[in-house]
Amino acid sequence: MKLHASSTQQYQTITGYFPGGVEINAKPYDASLLVLPEVAPRPWPVENFASLTVEHFEQLLAEQPDVVILGTGERQRFVHPRLSAPLTSRQIGVECMDTNAACRTYNILMGEGRKVLLALIIEKS
Repeated sequence: MKLHASSTQQYQTITGYFPGGVEINAKPYDASLLVLPEVAPRPWPVENFASLTVEHFEQLLAEQPDVVILGTGERQRFVHPRLSAPLTSRQIGVECMDTNAACRTYNILMGEGRKVLLALIIEKS
């Protein structure tokens, strides 16, 4: 099997994470955001996990991802199925993970060429 390195420099890559934020292509972000491989990160109007609504998930549909990785903060939390129903009813997977795991998983899927959407909830202290 031939192995070769794959360059992801032209993509939005998580290069670090820290309490209260993430670093994408070496630029820090400290508010909730949406990250797609080929589009600059965009703000996502979610203040905290408890404030998630169906409308937040409907907003993700426009991107037509194969899978959504939801970073829920310092600990893993799961959304009620009715919130993610707009995505799951269209066979779009929604995976809930703590932010650090979500960032690592996004990088792996993005590196595989998957159409992945990282939705990060970054709560203000």
